[in-house]
Amino acid sequence: MKNKGIIYAVGAYLLWGFLPIYWKLLEQVPALQILSHRILWSFFLLAGLISFRKSWKPILAAVFNPRSFLIFIIAAVLLSTNWLTYIWGVNSGFIVETSLGYFINPLVNVLFGVVFLHERLRSTQWIAIALAAGGVLYLTIALGRLPWIALVLAFTFAFYALVKKTSSLASLQGLTLETAIMFLPAVGFLLFAEFTGEGAFRHLDTTTDILLIFTGLVTALPLLLFGSAAQKIHLSTLGLLQYLAPTIQFILGVAIYHEPFTRATLVGFVLIWLALLFYSAEGYLNYRKTSITINPTG
Repeated sequence: MKNKGIIYAVGAYLLWGFLPIYWKLLEQVPALQILSHRILWSFFLLAGLISFRKSWKPILAAVFNPRSFLIFIIAAVLLSTNWLTYIWGVNSGFIVETSLGYFINPLVNVLFGVVFLHERLRSTQWIAIALAAGGVLYLTIALGRLPWIALVLAFTFAFYALVKKTSSLASLQGLTLETAIMFLPAVGFLLFAEFTGEGAFRHLDTTTDILLIFTGLVTALPLLLFGSAAQKIHLSTLGLLQYLAPTIQFILGVAIYHEPFTRATLVGFVLIWLALLFYSAEGYLNYRKTSITINPTG
């Protein structure tokens, strides 16, 4: 079962890693229209899965619970903002910076745990966060601008994860409700684009139409794989594998799409990579120490 979980996790992160190639195939379509199609077709696919499993009841209960529904509205807005920023970043030539966002995200999650959940960090974990902050500061000074795409991606996903901690639904049901919440705004925008002559769907070519329809599948499939993996393997293993996706994105940006990667950018990335390496190694060693203490072998 553990091996199957690792296969699912690797599959999910590989799909997320190579996702920029898919969005690049749609770069002739405005980012907001891609996002709207992603929400539209994701909802249809997810709603079909929920209907097949006959599990609408918890979703309806969440809708009629004002506090729970508000949480999902916030989650839907955060997720949509994250998706839009990512799609726009990829198709505007910032794949390297989008990868930076997902390298930073785990450390932002840790920081949010301290700020919002009052979790305590070990002193060595603070060093990792300080290194990452130093990397972002260095990039800001070296590039002459804040790496806002990376920061928006990292912080919106961290806030999304924080909000989801209070979710009353499983991941598939939660994502279905979130896409349902954004469904009408997405359809409304696509109709507006159609009436103003800006619509891409059915106005470019058949390949583009098919790619837009399949945005639902490329959204749902890695999430379903991830959800299955999370049930079968340790979170520590999942945490280490998560760096696979931004690493692939980074390689795509530099090697395939030839985005500029200067020495100054390299220094900033190295600081952040060192922070992740330090944090992961410290977490693993602490996990081993705790395991040995709880389950001594002799």
